[in-house]
Amino acid sequence: MIKVTFPDGGIREYAEGTTAMQIAESISPRLAQEVLSASVNGEIVDLNRPIVSDAQIKLHKWEDPEGKKAFWHSSSHLMAEALEALYPGIKFGIGPSIENGFYYDVDSPTPITEGDLPKIEKKMEELARTKEAITRREVSKADAMKTYTEKGDQYKVELIEGLEDGTISFYTNGQFTDLCRGPHLPHMGYIKAIKLTSVAGAYWRGDEKNKMLTRIYGITFPKKSMLDEYLAMLEEAKKRDHRKLGKELELFCFSPRVGAGLPLWLPKGAALRDRLEHFLRNVQKRYGYLQVITPHIGMKDLYVTSGHYAKYGKDSFQPIHTPDEGEEFLLKPMNCPHHCEIYKFKPRSYKDLPLRFAEFGTVYRYEQSGELHGLTRVRGFTQDDAHIFCRPDQLKEEFMKVIDIVLYIFKTLSFDKFTAQVSLRDPNNKEKYIGSDENWHKAEQAIIEAAAEKGLKTTVELGEAAFYGPKLDFMVRDAIGRQWQLGTIQVDYNLPERFDLTYKGSDDKPHRPIMIHRAPFGSMERFVAVLLEHTGGKFPLWLSPDQAVVLPISEKFNDYAKKVSDYLNNSDIRATVDDRNEKIGRKIRDNELRRIPFLLIVGEKEEAEGMVSVRAQGEGDRGSMTQDEFIALVREKVAGEIRTPGK
Repeated sequence: MIKVTFPDGGIREYAEGTTAMQIAESISPRLAQEVLSASVNGEIVDLNRPIVSDAQIKLHKWEDPEGKKAFWHSSSHLMAEALEALYPGIKFGIGPSIENGFYYDVDSPTPITEGDLPKIEKKMEELARTKEAITRREVSKADAMKTYTEKGDQYKVELIEGLEDGTISFYTNGQFTDLCRGPHLPHMGYIKAIKLTSVAGAYWRGDEKNKMLTRIYGITFPKKSMLDEYLAMLEEAKKRDHRKLGKELELFCFSPRVGAGLPLWLPKGAALRDRLEHFLRNVQKRYGYLQVITPHIGMKDLYVTSGHYAKYGKDSFQPIHTPDEGEEFLLKPMNCPHHCEIYKFKPRSYKDLPLRFAEFGTVYRYEQSGELHGLTRVRGFTQDDAHIFCRPDQLKEEFMKVIDIVLYIFKTLSFDKFTAQVSLRDPNNKEKYIGSDENWHKAEQAIIEAAAEKGLKTTVELGEAAFYGPKLDFMVRDAIGRQWQLGTIQVDYNLPERFDLTYKGSDDKPHRPIMIHRAPFGSMERFVAVLLEHTGGKFPLWLSPDQAVVLPISEKFNDYAKKVSDYLNNSDIRATVDDRNEKIGRKIRDNELRRIPFLLIVGEKEEAEGMVSVRAQGEGDRGSMTQDEFIALVREKVAGEIRTPGK
């Protein structure tokens, strides 16, 4: 017999070799129908994997990320089986689950287009109805190489070359066998609703020097009603696409002559961004941050010292060579090495700490062209970056203060649904990270304790840490339920060592400070994109590019409309005039589509009485009022949207 411990601490005994599915069945038939995968001693496994020793177990359903991952990973294998049946000779790259669904990269002798997706869906549905079992078997590296060499699948051969013998497994469903670690569903009958969403190109292993493969995206669900809800959400997402809204609201654009992934901020977008920066600067001032400015480039050796060159060198722009032989600069990939040099500007004492340096610093990464996406994936972006240098006894308090800033920003901008992800290093792949085990342990514990003391709802993700330290990432759900990563706080013992940063302690001896990296917005570009899609372009009044537009009902009242607009602007209310020669109904419709919060209609009565007739976005007619009454209305609403932190 073996002892199985459940998440609630309960313990049950089972015969050696019992599977997670059998354990679920012993608890309740309903649970057995809903469970999709299991974690055994922290490892996610198939439900039919035998458990041969005492173990801790957690059963994952659809509601759990681990359950969805197994469901969608299995779905990628179902799609691969359908593709192999429909396109003889097709070769397969990788087919992982992703945040919403799955994809498979394939090399097909016959081109696959979006017009082929319904045919592939139909074949997947046919295969799923057979409820074919998904079986696992472990194979030697030699046998794995032989299988795919004979099949002529060079992509799998290349993957196997990088694996260690004794760690290789195959999964088979129907006539299809794939190289895979799993886990998977017990059978394909769990998959009840299928939608293949798009076809794109993807270089093998993300390298532009390799062949371009066809990437087929899809999503599946255990119920058709879930798919219907998802498709409705996709339609709403199209309306909220920040690229579409950014063009309509004249916020930003791109130019091929400037370069892909390098956004140009138009006047309204620049003003919007400036207000966001001003908002955060005011918050940071109250928390004792000092504003700094650093160059857009730095000597290559700076980033070699920090470790960023080893980490991001291949994703950076080519070095900039000066007329001086051997002198190399890089467009900066991160701001933190520059801030370390500011810290070193002069000797520091324990009395000087904490030091909080903040900068809206622009950085550059050479993202692959196929990965660029509006403002969410760009090659040049501005981080709302700050670095806190503190003593060990100050670490937790400083970390918790940063959490307070993030929570204040989320509250002000109505990001009400979020979780905090504790991103730790992968204990099985430590070579990806720099620094000692001792420092990593201390940094990870500080984050876990601070999040717990703040009462944050957290999840833990192994392998998601930065290369120099663990972090707390804030995962936000927008108005239509999509998840975005916004804001990050990182604890770093390593860069202070690499840059030999010290302070003189109360014992007159040198000590090493701890560094906290933090960016509540993440980047200005990505944050504006997410905010656009979250609000559908209907920004809070304090942030809206235009707070009001004055609509004269005919040309006779254009002069009065201009006087109203001038008076409002002189009172710090952002107002414009729509003096087009159009009917007032058309002006109202057009400006509502522009998502302007207030429409002020003026005609003969309003001019005679010095009034404006007010319409509010989403509310309709608010009646007539004086210009000063309208100004008071706007100021009151703005004051309600932005409250001092802690109040």
